[in-house]
Amino acid sequence: MAQAVVDIAGRTYRMNCEEGEQAHIEELARLLEARIADLRGAFGEIGDQRIVVMAALTLSDELFTAKKQLAETQAELEQARLRQQEVSDWTAKALDTATAKVLEATKTLNETEQAEKTISESYK
Repeated sequence: MAQAVVDIAGRTYRMNCEEGEQAHIEELARLLEARIADLRGAFGEIGDQRIVVMAALTLSDELFTAKKQLAETQAELEQARLRQQEVSDWTAKALDTATAKVLEATKTLNETEQAEKTISESYK
């Protein structure tokens, strides 16, 4: 099992992780540490535990919002897919109708030509 060593709010933590995940864990810790620094800048020294909890809550809120936006976007995408399918179905039906009309017109034209040919031959 691999380990990542991270510093959060002035304390060092050794975290067990999967091999190759160390850099990811370290980056997450840097993001948390940056949020802690931002909050300290805004609120001053209010206690390590409280500032860490506030940072975790703000990051959790961002994650919640991102998940909500993703779900909304996925729902919109599904609606767009359904509309696209409806348009495709309508288009296919319209093409089938147009094809049937062209075939009927072609049949009528061929019958008319045959009738004209028969009439023309009867006058010869």
